[in-house]
Amino acid sequence: MEAFLGIIIGVLVTLGIVTYFKSLKKKQLVKSQSVLLLDKIKTVCKFITVEGDFAEIYHYEDVKERFLKLISSKKKALVVINAKAYVGYDLSKIELMANNDKKTILLQYFPQPEVLSIETNLNYYDKSDGLFNKFEATDLTDLHNEAKQHIQDKIPESGLIQVAQKEALETILLMETIVETIGWKLDYSALKIKETPIKNLQ
Repeated sequence: MEAFLGIIIGVLVTLGIVTYFKSLKKKQLVKSQSVLLLDKIKTVCKFITVEGDFAEIYHYEDVKERFLKLISSKKKALVVINAKAYVGYDLSKIELMANNDKKTILLQYFPQPEVLSIETNLNYYDKSDGLFNKFEATDLTDLHNEAKQHIQDKIPESGLIQVAQKEALETILLMETIVETIGWKLDYSALKIKETPIKNLQ
């Protein structure tokens, strides 16, 4: 009888130890899953939701004066800018918190849409040098930067940011799909997306 009782106690102790280690392993797995999800979402980084095409004519003029401003020399160019602006969300800026017990990812903060990149193609017309004021390689680089800034300044009135704001839910649903791939849930019920001024392209 004592031997039988000892066997039962031994089995229960063994079962308890195995259950305990399985529980630890499961908690470790859940924790690893949450870390994986957070990294996976932020790895997506910049998610473009809207793109806009621009065609602008830009007048460039530079005047240099010599000899006590008695003589001036002007270089000028007419530049046709064809550009494509990409607006969307930088997902590296989101704030997430994992609830391992409920296998839920809580979305605490969602960034505002911003200009992610601008691609420009410049065509020069009526480009003329001055007598002692000629176009240099650095001038063309500066002109390219000015053209990009010109497009940047046009974006607020284009409505692209407003369209991107309406696509915020689409971006969140993309995150939800990522989370659901391993059986977790994304909780964004408490999220409020506020309208803020447009951020400049860095």
